[in-house]
Amino acid sequence: METITLTVGGMTCGGCVASIGRALESKAGVVSVDASLETGRVQVEFDAQSIDRGGIEAAVEGAGFDVIR
Repeated sequence: METITLTVGGMTCGGCVASIGRALESKAGVVSVDASLETGRVQVEFDAQSIDRGGIEAAVEGAGFDVIR
């Protein structure tokens, strides 16, 4: 398992946190998601055999949020 932390723009409420969680948890290979409204960061534990950083970032962006690089 690997873990990454992304800085995400556009998270403004608990609903946003939940939306990001649902978007990521629906992806094969994502094991856990910890999104923090206070820090604007999302920590994702994942199986690198099933999904990579690009796939995780695409899921966040597909949910309507910006990954700040």
